[in-house]
Amino acid sequence: MQQNDLVIIGGGLVGASLALCLQAAVRERGWRVKLIEPYSIEGNYQPSYDARSSAISYGSKLIYEQLGIWDALSKRAEPITFIQVSERGHGVTVNLDTKQENIPAFGYVIDNAWIGKCLLEALDTEVIHCQYDTEVRKLIPQPDGYDVILDDDEKLSANLVVLADGGRSDLRNQLGIHVKRTPYGQTAIIANVTPGCRHMGRAFERFTDQGPIALLPLADNNCALVLTREHEEADRLLALSDEAFLVELQKAFGNRMGEFKRIGERHNYQLVLSEAQEQVRPHLVLLGNSAHGMHPVAGQGYNLSLRDTWALAQALLKSDKPLGDFATLQQYMQRRECDQHRIVGFSDQVTRLFSNKQPVLKIGRLLGLGLAGANLVPPLKHWFILQAMGLGVHQ
Repeated sequence: MQQNDLVIIGGGLVGASLALCLQAAVRERGWRVKLIEPYSIEGNYQPSYDARSSAISYGSKLIYEQLGIWDALSKRAEPITFIQVSERGHGVTVNLDTKQENIPAFGYVIDNAWIGKCLLEALDTEVIHCQYDTEVRKLIPQPDGYDVILDDDEKLSANLVVLADGGRSDLRNQLGIHVKRTPYGQTAIIANVTPGCRHMGRAFERFTDQGPIALLPLADNNCALVLTREHEEADRLLALSDEAFLVELQKAFGNRMGEFKRIGERHNYQLVLSEAQEQVRPHLVLLGNSAHGMHPVAGQGYNLSLRDTWALAQALLKSDKPLGDFATLQQYMQRRECDQHRIVGFSDQVTRLFSNKQPVLKIGRLLGLGLAGANLVPPLKHWFILQAMGLGVHQ
């Protein structure tokens, strides 16, 4: 049985980022690290109009700069230089402008395939042992770690296992880790669209009675759309032709970006707030969507996971205890609780506040409990900016 110091299960953006965070120390300390990914990784990057993308906050950019890959990432990164948050029908908006704040960007939008390519190219496969087309079938707790059973019945051992295998993690369920799930009763429709005018780095978050709409700038003057609707309405929109869908989108969003010209392939998924009740156990850590999943209203899910990843790496590197030491993992979790609580709570409360049709809550929004308050109270607007940049909490 092959002995490993660390096994990372899931070679997506979070798992690969953790491997890169640890790579230099792995080389110096002689740790044996294995990254296991169930899918094959294609070597060639092919830009696609329909590629899924992520909003990378300014704080996440700083992390990737320290990891030495920002120069590569920036080749496909579209800066967000202006953010407008508005509520349909109430005439209230919050405008955030980098020129007024004297900063280069609030964040950047990059297609996921490019992020993955840059991460994998930065990994030294002689130090990080990557095993693709391989699924972990079972994890068996041991006094000093875990036995890792692969789909071909090969058995590995690890002092520390990191689960970064997504929100539907079967391994998490096998281990009996309870997940608190709060359905929003909404479906997110995600697609790339081409606006009728130059986006000029502008991002929009528009709240409507039917659900929020986000539009983020992409390279080549395209935009990433996230449209949330109740399930039945989402099904209706998904069944429309591209032309009919664009007509509906135009009505909901307005003419801020001119007349939409093209819509790409539409993806959809049901929105659920999910929180694992245990993110650490002796010799075990949950990262990414296996630890927490949230509404995409503020675009902070991946950024929160990246901050978790960076903090976990720093905790492991600073500890003089063996990998998997429970006290070290508990200290990591204690340092991350505040940031997680704020971001998960912020996205959840904003979603419920602006998606709720109850008259009392609508009156509260109009009295300044919602967006108007952010305009009228400078500290609140400053806090909003820090959240957008991923700099709201010390890491």
